[in-house]
Amino acid sequence: MKILAMDTAGPRLNLSLYEDTALLGKVSLSGVKNHSVILLPALEHLLEDSKIKIKEIDRIVVTKGPGSYTGLRIGVTFAKTLAWTLKKELVGMSTLEVLAANLPNDGLVAPIIDARRQNVYTGLYEKINGQLVNISSDKHTDFKSYGEFLKSFNRPIMLLGETKNFKEEAKTLGLLVNDHLELDYLNPSYLALLGAKKAPEDNILDFVPEYLKLVEAEENWQKQHPGIKDENYVEKL
Repeated sequence: MKILAMDTAGPRLNLSLYEDTALLGKVSLSGVKNHSVILLPALEHLLEDSKIKIKEIDRIVVTKGPGSYTGLRIGVTFAKTLAWTLKKELVGMSTLEVLAANLPNDGLVAPIIDARRQNVYTGLYEKINGQLVNISSDKHTDFKSYGEFLKSFNRPIMLLGETKNFKEEAKTLGLLVNDHLELDYLNPSYLALLGAKKAPEDNILDFVPEYLKLVEAEENWQKQHPGIKDENYVEKL
């Protein structure tokens, strides 16, 4: 099975191409300001270097969130369009789960994405015999209360990802903070390999990003329309 994996959830653009467990090609570009501009050229370059045609792809894997609202929309929309047009399988992966896979050894790991104002997107995972198990579901929360929750396990827990603004408090709580920079960035190889094991989406057109938190404009809109919180803000506009 040939797998194309793509990630636009953060400041890096990540792409990888696998045939089963064999890496055919990989792209990681830092400092990308507009994923919509560089995504297609980067993909074309990856396919050309790998001597693979897009129609040969069997499965498309994409990060579904959390992460940048704009970045997620770009990646998910692009992946959906490819999968629907080419009639290929589509798999959505938690950005946090893919980050957690960076833990080099077995143990507990809490991947962190900075959500600003001392809040984080995070979850708790355990790597057991090299396999990831979700212990606590992905969520948007304040770091202090989540740190106390992690402390209650009384076990070593590694924090990795966007930990810069939380290092001191983490150390105060007795939590371990990754100091190997390369482990703080999403690895597109793990995205492809983890995505290979997941069940594909039943309905590609219904697949949407999982932001874990509403954008501020949507939160304000829902405050002004208290009886219709399940309505889609974008459609309303």
